Amino acid sequence: MKIGVLALQGDFIEHVQVLRALGADAVEVRQPDELRDLDGLIIPGGESTTFGKLAIEYGLIEPIRALCNAGKPVWGTCAGMIFLAKDIGRPQPLLGLMDVKVKRNAFGRQVDSFEIDLDVSALATTENGQPKPFHAIFIRAPLIESIGKAVEVLAQLDDGTIVAARQGNLLATSFHPELTQDTRFHRYFLERVGKR
Repeated sequence: MKIGVLALQGDFIEHVQVLRALGADAVEVRQPDELRDLDGLIIPGGESTTFGKLAIEYGLIEPIRALCNAGKPVWGTCAGMIFLAKDIGRPQPLLGLMDVKVKRNAFGRQVDSFEIDLDVSALATTENGQPKPFHAIFIRAPLIESIGKAVEVLAQLDDGTIVAARQGNLLATSFHPELTQDTRFHRYFLERVGKR
């Protein structure tokens, strides 16, 4: 199983390390030809406007869209979620594939970053017979303001704010699973790759 991690900017190396620890063949992607034989792709956190500009400069927008449209699993974390979205309420380069409206920097500045335990039924594991929450790290994180009919909500904050969702082969999280010791989100993504 060969998984690419978009390595233009951001925390791509952390995703690569988690994937390799789970036994996946993880490769850094910077050029269109490096997308050719992938089974899946992760678009990591970073700065979404920089992602867009670099993706245009390196000719990656259309090849990544083609990969998504071919049904290959693609997961965007934080800025990666913004990059996947159809609507972010402002002009900037996007893939525009996931039927979600995303609000950038929704929780405030860097100093407003936070951690919280989330219930994620898709990651169902038990600890002493009880559901085990996923400890999520939010860093200048976006949120999903609204979703289309084909989008499934995977996780919400207590106030109903959507922070993880899936649409077909596309997965998006507001937070950074790669910064935790909990590999369940990466395993969930790899399972989806394996089922394809």
